[in-house]
Amino acid sequence: MKGNITLQKKFKELQQQRQALLATNFYNFETLKGVLQAACSIKKPVILQLTKSSIEYMGLPAAMDLAETMLKFYRVEGWIHLDHGDSYELVAACLDAGFHSVMIDASEKPFEENVAVTKEVVKLAEKYGANVEAELGYVAKLGQSKEKTGFTEPAEAKLFVEETGVNALAIAIGSAHGFYKEEPKLDLERLSEINKITNAALVLHGASGIPHDTLREAIKRGICKINLATEIKNIFMKTLKNKLATENEIDLRKIFPSATDAVTELVKNKLLAIQMEDIIN
Repeated sequence: MKGNITLQKKFKELQQQRQALLATNFYNFETLKGVLQAACSIKKPVILQLTKSSIEYMGLPAAMDLAETMLKFYRVEGWIHLDHGDSYELVAACLDAGFHSVMIDASEKPFEENVAVTKEVVKLAEKYGANVEAELGYVAKLGQSKEKTGFTEPAEAKLFVEETGVNALAIAIGSAHGFYKEEPKLDLERLSEINKITNAALVLHGASGIPHDTLREAIKRGICKINLATEIKNIFMKTLKNKLATENEIDLRKIFPSATDAVTELVKNKLLAIQMEDIIN
């Protein structure tokens, strides 16, 4: 079920409390069920994310209906979010479908163009009361070089938020999408500086593989949305492959549950790991 408050208001609460929401991508019924079983079991809210590829795979109405129905069924407080929207048209379609939050990702465009595109999306989303996330800096996507750097400059982040009116900002501080060859070193001082001079909710993309203690430190310094995708796909497929390698069962209703349960365990552990109540005075 949707939260009683907008995601924008939820983020303001999280900023004051030094807390964060886990934002999990889902790809089909099984991965969505795995996520919501975890959230339900420990009574934690989540953001459910769909990318353009997932929307094309499932169909926008079907994906939206599935997410809304499952949130109600599991009685989980949650919001449905477009992850890495690459066009105004896709954003508009998602808002029309009832998404509570959208991301417009023009981070690979020049700063001025990123501002202009984001500003238009913010203006559109206001009509729906929806949250808007944008990205500033270089966070390597799947297939892109992780060697390249382009960290978010604090002064640019401040200007970007002021110019666009965006609610949430994904920043580049050393994370990347996909798995890491070695433990990532986040620029936590840069994060603190950005947090001091902007009021936007700060978002960490590429959280798969980042140690839990690092995530917790990032939350203490201002991150209030943590994206999880790669680990979900990986654990689901890895479990499924292992199951199929040892069994001749052809009934998918008997094969898929083990992979779904693996997703549940992963997400449950991640949700517990980022809870900050025990270290906040």
